[in-house]
Amino acid sequence: MHAHDTDEDLVDVNPHNPDGSLPVFRWRQAGPGLATRRQLREMGLRPGGQEPAARIECRGGKRFAWLYRTDLAKPKRPMTLAKEAALDKAMAARQTCPGPCGRRYFHCIPLKTLGSCLECHDGTPADPASYTAPPAPHLLAA
Repeated sequence: MHAHDTDEDLVDVNPHNPDGSLPVFRWRQAGPGLATRRQLREMGLRPGGQEPAARIECRGGKRFAWLYRTDLAKPKRPMTLAKEAALDKAMAARQTCPGPCGRRYFHCIPLKTLGSCLECHDGTPADPASYTAPPAPHLLAA
């Protein structure tokens, strides 16, 4: 162990606020012109590379969110067909039962706990409104 390897040398540094200069607001106390990522998304905006301007805390500081300046935010990028296809493929993996039924549900299948949908797991009948109809065969594939 070197002389400089002591607990005093270890400092917890927040990469977004290394000197503690960012203002911290309590829940619903942030002023106008500041928004969380979710709020920006609802406005059709994104942070656009800017660093957080402040932080908002709730539950005694146990939960927090970064706040960004809305005047520096940029418009959201439009969804492309490739992105939409990739998202659908990822959701299909989470919503399709790996069991014998092979149905794609409108909700995610509890794969970690059950390993399949309830119907395949223990026989609980599935509501037909909870899953999608099987895709029609492609006409060119025949």
